[in-house]
Amino acid sequence: MPRSILRGLSPLPPAALAFLLVGGVLWMLDRGSAWSHHIWLAGLVLTGLPVAWRTLRGMLRGEFAADVVAMLAIVGAVLLDQPLAGLVVVLMQTGGEALDAYAVARASDAVEALEADAPRTAHRLVNGRVQDIAAEDIALDDVLLVRPGELVPADGVVTDGSSHVDTSRLTGEPVPRRVGAGAQLQSGFVNQEGALQMRALRRSQDSQYAQIVELVRRAQGSKSPLQRTADRWAVWFTPLTLLVCVVAWWVSRDWSRVLAVLVVATPCPLILAAPVAIIGGINRAARRSIIVRSGAALEGLARVNMPVFDKTGTLTIGQPRVTHVQVSEGADTLLALSRVGAVEQGSGHLLARVLVHEAETRGAPLRVASALVETPGRGVQGVVDGIVVAVGALPYVREQFAAHHEVLARLDTLDDGADGLRAWAGMSDGAVARIQFADTLREDLAPMFRELAELGFAPALLLSGDKAVNVQAIARAVGIAEAEGDLTAEDKVRRVAALEAAGHRVLMVGDGTNDAPALSTATVGVALAGHGGGVVAEAADVVLLIDDPTRIPEAVRIGRHALGIARQSIFVGLGLSLVGMLFAAAGMLHPVAGALVQEAIDVAVILNALRAARAPGTAGA
Repeated sequence: MPRSILRGLSPLPPAALAFLLVGGVLWMLDRGSAWSHHIWLAGLVLTGLPVAWRTLRGMLRGEFAADVVAMLAIVGAVLLDQPLAGLVVVLMQTGGEALDAYAVARASDAVEALEADAPRTAHRLVNGRVQDIAAEDIALDDVLLVRPGELVPADGVVTDGSSHVDTSRLTGEPVPRRVGAGAQLQSGFVNQEGALQMRALRRSQDSQYAQIVELVRRAQGSKSPLQRTADRWAVWFTPLTLLVCVVAWWVSRDWSRVLAVLVVATPCPLILAAPVAIIGGINRAARRSIIVRSGAALEGLARVNMPVFDKTGTLTIGQPRVTHVQVSEGADTLLALSRVGAVEQGSGHLLARVLVHEAETRGAPLRVASALVETPGRGVQGVVDGIVVAVGALPYVREQFAAHHEVLARLDTLDDGADGLRAWAGMSDGAVARIQFADTLREDLAPMFRELAELGFAPALLLSGDKAVNVQAIARAVGIAEAEGDLTAEDKVRRVAALEAAGHRVLMVGDGTNDAPALSTATVGVALAGHGGGVVAEAADVVLLIDDPTRIPEAVRIGRHALGIARQSIFVGLGLSLVGMLFAAAGMLHPVAGALVQEAIDVAVILNALRAARAPGTAGA
């Protein structure tokens, strides 16, 4: 049994059960034996006193909830010499809390699994020697060695070596990622075949992995509005119970009926069903790489009805890709890409990697370039198979090849309908190329919007800081009717706030730092962990570890499923308790029978609440 579960268990439930069983055996051996009565009374005093004292201390702090009914039932059982009924109440009260502790610990498996899998050790390089240290002793700028098969111990950047890393534990990407010098690494990645040297950019305890663990822990320790609603029901339920007790005594003048009402109306374990359902939903989401920061956020997911999306990095990939290559007359596109890729292999510019990838994707052979000279911010030049190749901005290429002005001008005036970033290439054999870059749409967005519509969401709104013409093009491509571009972070906040003021419950999805204020303003902010970094994750209520916004409908279904089960557990449980109280007040339930009935109700609703950790149906709760 996990240690978290053992910590949650109290010795009171087994002690109460032991007294019940011993007294029961003696009663069966000798019907009506006084010994069984004395054993039950001793057990009631020994196990009931801590429960009553704990409740009394709560009352002194101003906490008047369902525990008061349990205390009165225990005290009444002692005064009326009904130890068996009182002992069943103690078992019910403490046993329900133990069951809840088990359920909460079971729902906390995501945190335990994350902590168990966290990097523990690291290899620090000092003067060419390897020192084995604990992960928490890593300091900023430490040079670390990551051997094949080991976890990356801290967030950092590769300084030497190349390998594939498995990122699936953090990002959900099934295909290992190739990394080399300059590549970013996150704590929790698994190095596969090659040794890597890296420089630590964060301490282990400040890493992305540690932030994820803390997000889950904070979420499970939170108290949602629904749980406060349950507490308020308990506060109202207590005076209602006392009123029924007064009526029962006034009608019958029978104190045993009063005790029976108190016993059957002890619903504290019932009220614990709400947090069990909420935590179960959070745990279910965590297993699907959806980190819900709080119980209130999970409840918010169940209630949102207006989706608002950022564009770049959310509906689009967020990284430039080559969309079109135009070459001068007589030139070969594949050969031009081969030369461009050869030169760009020696450049550290972001677009250089994009061009190399495009050449590889198209099957262009990458030769080795020589005499490489890079002018930062302008371009790079080299020699490929005796041909001088210059790649960069248009003015840079013009400077390198004055004879190509006319060809460059003709390519520059061509209108291919694209509006975005361009790179130019000139070659000493007269070939010229214009390379168009653009952000590309994510796949499978149309099914996501259909699912949101089926879940009852209003038509989506697209808000972006990109040029309005680009935003409108993306909106048309995904079927969004309303889109706004050229927005600042403040503009997005004002737009989201206006929607909230109009009565919408906004689900805002973004990935960039400029989205953080709007994410905080929305009813529920959802961040994509693949781009935005710590500030975005901190501003959001929900973090998608998998860089995939199509998980949003599933997150909504999980929230609705958990909220529905929590409400069901509260209202059905309290309703059954009320029915039992009426039977007890009418003299149709003996105190012992009433205690057993309430025990069954409490256990049933808590077990029902555990269903929130399971997968919801496709239709939503």
